[in-house]
Amino acid sequence: MSRTRESRLPGLVVQLAQFGLVGAAGFLIDLTVFNALRLTVLSPEVIHTGPLLAKIISTVLAITANWLGNRYWTFRQNRQDSTVREGIEFFGVSLVGMGIGLACLWVSHYLLGFTSVLADNISANVVGLALGAIFRFTLYRYWVFAPSRQASARLIPTDAPATQNAVVAVPTDPA
Repeated sequence: MSRTRESRLPGLVVQLAQFGLVGAAGFLIDLTVFNALRLTVLSPEVIHTGPLLAKIISTVLAITANWLGNRYWTFRQNRQDSTVREGIEFFGVSLVGMGIGLACLWVSHYLLGFTSVLADNISANVVGLALGAIFRFTLYRYWVFAPSRQASARLIPTDAPATQNAVVAVPTDPA
């Protein structure tokens, strides 16, 4: 293993741990809201597509909590200058991740006929969550919060007469 990879590994491990903790909080929100809705107002006995609607609502709430946690903790050094753009990208990636979980739930519940609360939770909150988490971490790290898009330094031209195209990195407030 090269020296560069060795020096990046601890940072990646910390970032994965933070992502996991933020994801765990989002998971608790998702799981709690999903089951509260799935067992009450959105049960399949009340609304045929209730489990899917419950998953959409619970996931949107979890995505919101995860964006805040990842923006201000996990990837705080790499936040973009444009909060709106970052938020749109984050929610876009998260919605595709939600689609992965919904697809797992749909296949299990409607295609395979596993309609119990346990089966719905395993398909959506175990299989779907694991596959979606891999997808989301990869795109958050290498696109939404990519170090190349980092907001902590901005390149601005200088008035140096020696070179026409000189630039200097100027630190900005990381908060």
